[in-house]
Amino acid sequence: MNQSPLLPLREELAAVTPYGAPQLEVEARLNVNENPYSPSPEMVADIAKAVARVGTGLNRYPDRDFVELRQALADYLLLECGHSFPVQHIWAANGSNEVMAQLLGAYAGPGRIVLGTEHSYSMYPEYVRGAHSRYVTVPRQSDFNVDLTVLTGALQDLRPSVLLLANPNNPTGTVITEADLKQILQVAQQTGPIIDGESTATVVVIDEAYGEFRDSGQPSALALLEKFPHLAVSRTMSKSFGMAGLRLGYLVAAKTIIYDIMRVRLPYHLSALTQAAAIAALSHASEQLDQLAQLRKRRDKLASWLAAQGYVVPKTQANFVLFGPFENRHKVFNDLLERGVLIREVGPTGFLRVSIGSEREDQAFRAALEEVTK
Repeated sequence: MNQSPLLPLREELAAVTPYGAPQLEVEARLNVNENPYSPSPEMVADIAKAVARVGTGLNRYPDRDFVELRQALADYLLLECGHSFPVQHIWAANGSNEVMAQLLGAYAGPGRIVLGTEHSYSMYPEYVRGAHSRYVTVPRQSDFNVDLTVLTGALQDLRPSVLLLANPNNPTGTVITEADLKQILQVAQQTGPIIDGESTATVVVIDEAYGEFRDSGQPSALALLEKFPHLAVSRTMSKSFGMAGLRLGYLVAAKTIIYDIMRVRLPYHLSALTQAAAIAALSHASEQLDQLAQLRKRRDKLASWLAAQGYVVPKTQANFVLFGPFENRHKVFNDLLERGVLIREVGPTGFLRVSIGSEREDQAFRAALEEVTK
């Protein structure tokens, strides 16, 4: 076999390793914040019927603008948080990953800055790198909440084109209050790059991947969209609908932002099968929301239990709990894995993150943690 030629890999990628949380078959897989419950038999049957219906037309390209799916998402949002949006304000893609890539494709780029915070989603730097932009983070407070003074100061000093904020935040589970978010949005109205001598807005992207797990008193950022047209709210069906394997993320934003995304999206990016399956799943929204209520209760119980064991546990409104600190978190991680419990070694130094699983998985985690730390 001839020696392979040297390939022209981008120089900045030479030291980069592909993203990959461990995918292991263990008793309790609690590392990637999945919904522990499979779709109901009724949902699976409806998805199968919907996919079969579109199967005969797979020789044709799918609906490029997926209007029916966008309407189904609008109906869901009205049910979940009481806000009504026309389809022109809704977009969808293959997971919220692609939504983020499209947003940065439209608003980031060479010479531009994307702002974020420390101890947030580990993929944000990867998204920004793919957009050939510079990612800058500001520190959080000691309780892992956003430092409003530092963040708004960075907006004014750096003039980023995009601000990425996960809310609830991953991996800490902490949230930004509506009052603080309003202040951030007000400042961001004039802190974007200067273009042709004019100040632009920083596009504020609120990543609500875990939005359905927020406490009842915590409103969605969707409530602020009408007042702040430079706000974009990203969501996903992965956690709330137990559909991580479907890869369906979506965005709610002003029509101008949706149109700008359409400038950079690849044609026919959302398959007919994905559209059909998502629409069928959304018809089961009520049962899924009931299930999420139970997961929130178990999350709070697990957080209280961990706090009672003496760990620092930030107040979480997601489907996971951050806890620690440990002198050697890697050893604890490995000791748990040896006992069939897979969690995540991520976030602030010394801390670990555990997803909320089934009752059996939660109990397996508690028993294993007590054993390895006694």
